[in-house]
Amino acid sequence: MSDLLERLRGRGWRMTAQRRVVAEVLNGEHVHLTADEVHARAVTKLPEISRATVYNTLGELVSLGEVLEVTTDKRAKRYDPNAHRPHHHLVCARCGAIRDVHPTGNPLADLPDTERFGFTVSDVEVTYRGLCPDCAGA
Repeated sequence: MSDLLERLRGRGWRMTAQRRVVAEVLNGEHVHLTADEVHARAVTKLPEISRATVYNTLGELVSLGEVLEVTTDKRAKRYDPNAHRPHHHLVCARCGAIRDVHPTGNPLADLPDTERFGFTVSDVEVTYRGLCPDCAGA
């Protein structure tokens, strides 16, 4: 579960009504919304919020390291509030649904020195692809 609101309060981030609504929309588990989806949900809570404000707030949250910008295919960027717990993504190849997964093991350690080609590896992103239960049954 994301604790985005608590993290932002702990940082002393100025919580305007617009910022609060964007953070509330993003808060939760397995949240991977596009900017337009964030805006559509935010408007239901704060009708006067502009698309530009949503985009600017998302940019600030990414810059702060509180939200991850996720691109799993050629679709729109998605925003993931689960920025402080290492995880990978499971993506449906048909509908694009995304789930956070937390496999055991250390993917950095799984890459042998002979396959690092002199790189100092500091991070790894793994995306598992397949069909979600809804699409697999269709």
